[in-house]
Amino acid sequence: MRRNLLYILLLLALSAHAQVLFKVSGNSAKSPSYIFATNKIVGIEFLDSVPKLLNCFSKCSIVLTEFAMQDYEALAALRVAALLPDSIRLDRYYTTEEYQQIDDAMQLTLGMGMDKLCRMKPSYLTAMYRNELLHKWLDYDDQRSMEAFFQSIATDKNMPVRAIDDIGETMYMVFDREPFHWQCKELLQIIEYPEREVRQERMLAEMYRMGRLTDMSYQILSPDNQSTQSYSDYQIYAARNKEWTRRLRPYLVNGGAFITLDAIYLGGEKGLLEQLRAAGYKVKSVNR
Repeated sequence: MRRNLLYILLLLALSAHAQVLFKVSGNSAKSPSYIFATNKIVGIEFLDSVPKLLNCFSKCSIVLTEFAMQDYEALAALRVAALLPDSIRLDRYYTTEEYQQIDDAMQLTLGMGMDKLCRMKPSYLTAMYRNELLHKWLDYDDQRSMEAFFQSIATDKNMPVRAIDDIGETMYMVFDREPFHWQCKELLQIIEYPEREVRQERMLAEMYRMGRLTDMSYQILSPDNQSTQSYSDYQIYAARNKEWTRRLRPYLVNGGAFITLDAIYLGGEKGLLEQLRAAGYKVKSVNR
């Protein structure tokens, strides 16, 4: 009993000072910049447990992120990119029984059947269905996301918010990073085995709260991971991290950049933090 209590206290202590905020300096930088790791399941109330976070944010003059949510032209382009070409019919990629299973699941979860959704790319349908799963089972609320919070605060303060990717690259990452036949397979997979997705996101959120970013990368790479966020995705993220390191250089040299990104991009040997260190930057946890 006593051992269990000590273990719980240790977990609470670790989560109270989770290493999710990092200072980036050196390599000709005029002043430090900061990287804050986010997790979509963990809401903005978690920010209160990260010492010095708002103080570091106040020292910055620009917010950099994967996707600028206030870029309405980009949002419109994403909606268009979510559509299938007229020449492709989604029902041709499934058996009659499989397509009916997808239709039933969408009707039950989203309130719309495939008669209305058949023009959407399977990657988009997977993302919609996944968000509903996380909302139902893990209390996910995109209005309470940390990334949106910092972009909103920056807008209120007239701070510029910039996406690291351009809109074409964002559309590729969201809709086309995997071959079409694999997108079709993942859509059916998440409908047949929704518990895999929920279990994976719950584990990643627990690791995030403890600041175990490297373990998050290992979890995605693990053979036990059968969710839609898989080994092939991680390889794409790793390649993009190299490009992000190059693109971030002018902002890091100027200093005062607040970079907010999903934690799954940051940890591990191929994560952005290690890529920045390899490029000559000093990357230190603010809350170690």
